[in-house]
Parts: sequence; C-alpha cells; structure tokens
Amino acid sequence: MNRYVNVNVPVPEEVLLSLRVECDEFASQLKVMAAMRLFEQQKLSLGQSAAFAEMDKLDFIKFLGRNKISAFAPASELEEDFKTAMAWS
Repeated sequence: MNRYVNVNVPVPEEVLLSLRVECDEFASQLKVMAAMRLFEQQKLSLGQSAAFAEMDKLDFIKFLGRNKISAFAPASELEEDFKTAMAWS
C-alpha cells in the first residue's frame, strides 16, 4: 500500500481566478499534468504516473494519447534494449 505525503504549493489567487477553478480542481489538474510530464521525462513509470495522477493505467494511457504522448517506447529504444539483452546472453 502506498504512503502519501502532502506537498504544499503556494499559488497566487489570481491564477485560480484566471483559470476559473477551485483549489481542489486545480490541485487535481496539477497532479495529472505533473504525472504526464514526469512520465514523458522517463522519471516515473507508466504505473507510477497513473497512480500519481489517481487514474487507472488505461485512462492514463488515453490521457497521454490526447496530449500526443506515446505510452510506449519508440522502436529505436526497444531495438537498443533488445541488442543489450542479446549481448548479455
């Protein structure tokens, strides 16, 4: 089971007013966007990112797709991994 910690991020009130969102909605959106970016930078796995965003994996994959981010490694990266694995065997 995951343990959670709270992280306080000060946000200027005018940001929430400009976006026309409440604090809870903004926090939720911020988590999803951060999860997407951390996944894109390969700092979190797909599962970790989906959990951080509080989404199941399929919904997170769909979210990535809507934002033009592939949930899967590019073929060139898979080829490199395959070559490395073959060299070790």
